[in-house]
Amino acid sequence: MKHFNHVNIDLPSIKQVNLESKRLYETATGNKYPSVTTVLSAHNKDAIVAWRKRVGNEEANRISVAATRRGTKIHSIIESYLKNEDRPIENNLDLNRFFSLEPYLENIDNIHVQERPLYSDHLRLAGTVDCIAEYDGRLSVIDFKTASKAKKKEWIHSYFMQCAAYAIMYEERTKRPITNLVVMISVEDDAPQIFFEKRDNWVKDLLYYRDLYEQNNSY
Repeated sequence: MKHFNHVNIDLPSIKQVNLESKRLYETATGNKYPSVTTVLSAHNKDAIVAWRKRVGNEEANRISVAATRRGTKIHSIIESYLKNEDRPIENNLDLNRFFSLEPYLENIDNIHVQERPLYSDHLRLAGTVDCIAEYDGRLSVIDFKTASKAKKKEWIHSYFMQCAAYAIMYEERTKRPITNLVVMISVEDDAPQIFFEKRDNWVKDLLYYRDLYEQNNSY
């Protein structure tokens, strides 16, 4: 088992708050920002609505709940592994998913941040990043996803926008620039998928959805 090095990074505090049925992040200076995942929910919204209509709300809810549970469990296992902690893996599916990702996880080192909330006054956004660390020696935002089947790259543009937002948030808070994005997808009964992107390729699209959200929401 690899031992991962952790870098001590001082980050300002931020907390989640509920405001008029919206969940926001509040900074120490009192600014309230929506999460980047909420802002990006407009991306592929039409496709999601069409899918729910096709399979029915009951089946769609069942699939969504199962996917959320699966994602939470895999995230927890990966988080413990990167923290150099032992964690029991409860079933063979979890075991297979973890082992399929392990060779790629071992490319990670010098971990700066794990499961930490970040924010940007420039973007007016906040969110909790999975991991910021060196991947193959390059400081990167690393995002962990799960899927029931392999994804095409054109289906996951929101993942890249999300990672780009975290890169900007981190640089704003620490003055350390990040240009590399890594999305690791654990695929059920298939090989994992690893996507590499550059932050600046996704900032324009991110700002489009940020502006769209602000046009339709007040807080």
